[in-house]
Amino acid sequence: MPYKTKFFPKNLSKYIGDPNKIICRSLWERRFCKYLDENKNVVRWGSEPLIIPYYSPIDKKTHRYYPDFYVEKKNSSKNIQTAVIEIKPEKQTKIPTKGRKKKNTYLKECIIYETNVAKWKYAKEYCTKRGWEFKIITEKDLYVT
Repeated sequence: MPYKTKFFPKNLSKYIGDPNKIICRSLWERRFCKYLDENKNVVRWGSEPLIIPYYSPIDKKTHRYYPDFYVEKKNSSKNIQTAVIEIKPEKQTKIPTKGRKKKNTYLKECIIYETNVAKWKYAKEYCTKRGWEFKIITEKDLYVT
């Protein structure tokens, strides 16, 4: 699902960072940007504003993970809750099954999955230390009817 575009928020005061540099790497990210920009309970938000170091089990090296979104949102009690959000296709959040796939396709899916699991492990630890929530959102969450 390669797709890349810029997003220009209407509510500039809510955005953390340079609002002229918001890159959406998918239509799902674009839809979520629009939600954050227009939702009255979202106090502040940013696109890829955090860097979380993580250790990859694939190449045995430390890398930098840029989660998709940082969000500060008022809950029903009007308290501010902070969350770090990752937008991913649901199939990348589940262990790949071999089935009838070509060997290379299956191997690529396994590498993507293991890399994601490593990133998310470190992101959860990062958020827990700060009292934040880490959440993965898939197309099923974005397109609820």
